[in-house]
Amino acid sequence: MPSATIIVDNDFVIDKVSPRLFGSFVEHLGRAVYGGIYEPGHPTADDNGFRQDVLALVRELGVTVIRYPGGNFVSGYRWEDGVGPKGTRPRRRDLAWTSTESNRFGTDEFIDWCRAAKVEPMLAVNLGTRGPAEAGDYYEYCNHPKGTALADLRKANGHAQPHDVTLWCLGNEADGPWQMGQKPADEYGRQSREATKLMTAPDLNRPLHGSVKNEFIVCGSSGRAMSSYGHWDQAVLEECFEKVDYLSVHSYISPNKIDIPTFLAFADTTMANLIDEVTAICDAVAAKRKSPKRIHLSYDEWNVWYFNPDPPHEPFAEAPCLLEDKYTLADALCVGAMMITLLNHCDRVKIACLAQLVNVIGPIMTRTGGPAWRQTTFYPFADGARFGQGTVLRQVVQTPTYKVADDLVGLLSSCVIRNDDGAVTLFALNRDLENALDLNVDLRSFAPLSLAAWTVLDGPDLLAINTEAEPDKVKPHSQTGGQLANNRLTLQLPKASWNVIRLQARPS
Repeated sequence: MPSATIIVDNDFVIDKVSPRLFGSFVEHLGRAVYGGIYEPGHPTADDNGFRQDVLALVRELGVTVIRYPGGNFVSGYRWEDGVGPKGTRPRRRDLAWTSTESNRFGTDEFIDWCRAAKVEPMLAVNLGTRGPAEAGDYYEYCNHPKGTALADLRKANGHAQPHDVTLWCLGNEADGPWQMGQKPADEYGRQSREATKLMTAPDLNRPLHGSVKNEFIVCGSSGRAMSSYGHWDQAVLEECFEKVDYLSVHSYISPNKIDIPTFLAFADTTMANLIDEVTAICDAVAAKRKSPKRIHLSYDEWNVWYFNPDPPHEPFAEAPCLLEDKYTLADALCVGAMMITLLNHCDRVKIACLAQLVNVIGPIMTRTGGPAWRQTTFYPFADGARFGQGTVLRQVVQTPTYKVADDLVGLLSSCVIRNDDGAVTLFALNRDLENALDLNVDLRSFAPLSLAAWTVLDGPDLLAINTEAEPDKVKPHSQTGGQLANNRLTLQLPKASWNVIRLQARPS
């Protein structure tokens, strides 16, 4: 039977985990909004039309920040369409997803929903078909206290107090030929720089939430396979380095046309390499300026995405079923591996958004008018959000490997976190599809620990899914059999499994 070893020292750390690493994404796409988070008339809907069954699952998922309203959608969005009396809001063609947008749900509703969900809003401005002036107007509507036309419009719309949004995305995937308003890097970089000026003018840049300042995310290249990858990121930052705080990173993996071992390796190959490469570009721009400033990464789109054809629907239908992937146990294992990679790079990845939240490639599924349930991918994300808060520790790992293209990939993927409550959490993925993996963990520098809990997500069928009829077919279960003596943990990870091992200090 294969075996692996981890040595971890309490004094050797990667960094503190940002709570924003456990974000998600709600775009006006398919049934993400209408029939997802918002459905007036649903049996669980409150007076605002917010589905309470979905809200309960969002809270259980542990999401901390939500990116809105896009995504490709934002590059053609007029924010003014989504405020004011619902009966007067215009219906528009959404060219990004060939749908009709009713605008019944807009910025004010989103902010109210975020307050109900207890998550931080992360708003995107349209730098595709619009520009810095409209971005400044949107900022004023959201954040200016009173006494201007747009602040008073917000007040008239029922929100006397500013929304105090501090996290702003400057457009979306601006290098993509699919994007409305695609731009060359230097033009987009200058536009982003000018937008930040209009969104931080002295009369608007009052202190928000005490000492918290506005933070801006500029678009990196929209994918590692893009011909613009690398030089785009550098050219954009050359124009706006001093004005922005994060560079966005996006990547998806499709299980179609690849085998499961290759699929499960994505996080340790493509995803980890992308983080290292883009970080190097950010630091190269800083070095050219001799600047101590560090641009961090916002990995604000990541997930498994099948890219399957959607069910037939009329062009420009309202809230059609789009991108409603049904996730398997294998998909959940891949999401767990991606979560581990994000945590192990928490020194530079400070924001991450699982794309998306509900129905559209989401961990939560609903039936319009019916129930909501957890997809398989719900569980590794929820584990990360619940037990991934704290400080990630450096590991020395010895593991059997297998080859994917030119990369050697470990059968074991792992992350060790010293939690804020003094506990230690080990996330461990066994990629071996045939064999259990003997794991030995040396915790030599810690105070005496005890094994508090061990949960496992696994099963006999890697293609098993959760459905409305069988919502709990795939879910974690408690595991026994681990031993911890003299701070040396030994256990056997089941084949093809996601594991969460919790260790606590022994009572003195």
